[in-house]
Amino acid sequence: MTGLILRSHDRVPMASPRDATGRPGLARLCRHLVVALIALVTIGGATRVMEAGLACPDWPLCFGALLPAGQMSLRVFLEWFHRLDAALVSAGLLLLVARSWWTRRQGPAWLPWVASLALLLVLVQAGLGALTVTRLLRFDIVSAHLVTGLTLVALLSGLAEALSPPNPGMGGDAALPRGLAALSLALLMAQCLAGGLMATQWATGFCLHQGQACSWLQLHRLLAAPAALLGLATAASVLRRGTAGRGRLLALLLAAGCLLQPLLGWLTLRLALGQPLVTVAHQCSAALLVAVLAALVVSLRPIPSEVSSRG
Repeated sequence: MTGLILRSHDRVPMASPRDATGRPGLARLCRHLVVALIALVTIGGATRVMEAGLACPDWPLCFGALLPAGQMSLRVFLEWFHRLDAALVSAGLLLLVARSWWTRRQGPAWLPWVASLALLLVLVQAGLGALTVTRLLRFDIVSAHLVTGLTLVALLSGLAEALSPPNPGMGGDAALPRGLAALSLALLMAQCLAGGLMATQWATGFCLHQGQACSWLQLHRLLAAPAALLGLATAASVLRRGTAGRGRLLALLLAAGCLLQPLLGWLTLRLALGQPLVTVAHQCSAALLVAVLAALVVSLRPIPSEVSSRG
């Protein structure tokens, strides 16, 4: 998906002054949506860890109400707030789609289509969320729900970067770090899928306490080291080019995340899932890494010579 942004961006002519004044607002909206989506993924993880996925027995309401004050508990609050955040993301994406189509003649030709794709994905996400309740947390549906959320994080993060002014420090030949970043993002998404399948089947608990379903845990751990090492190699490749500005910040965040994520995974197993905050932090860190890598892939796009010369 980020590749669609990159290929289309290369064909877009220089932005007019009118176009340039509209992009910062759209970029800010995309960044707000990325934050809301990361929160959505994190709250979804907390809902699973606290076994609150069916705390609201109906959908889209909760106990037949918009605000189930009479039945409110920690578990009900988590599931209710998860749905509230999803509604806010949907509203934000509707605004993004409306603004991108309204200003389509001044902005990039690809923007309305990519924004519409994001809206379509969030509708799919909502449908999967409904199925998680009606199908009683079936593991494949819950895993698809997670992966769709992370795909939205990557798409909106890449879109926010594409709408931002090119970073002068990202000029020159960036084919190698860009390829590493794209490969790292793909491997991270695969590891997240394996982690989702493991978590939604409670494979970690079964493996640690009963010695069963250990294959899912082994697959997730098998992908952990290559994902972390490839992410660190990507960060080193970007920093070695003397990158400044957003590119350097993204590379540093990537390196920090690649060190933190395995540590949180190790702590989760060490504590035998006994500390929900550590488990939830592990999922939140994964979502942040997805956002950082998607933004890095787009930030390494080729910069037209006329933009580079202006700095």
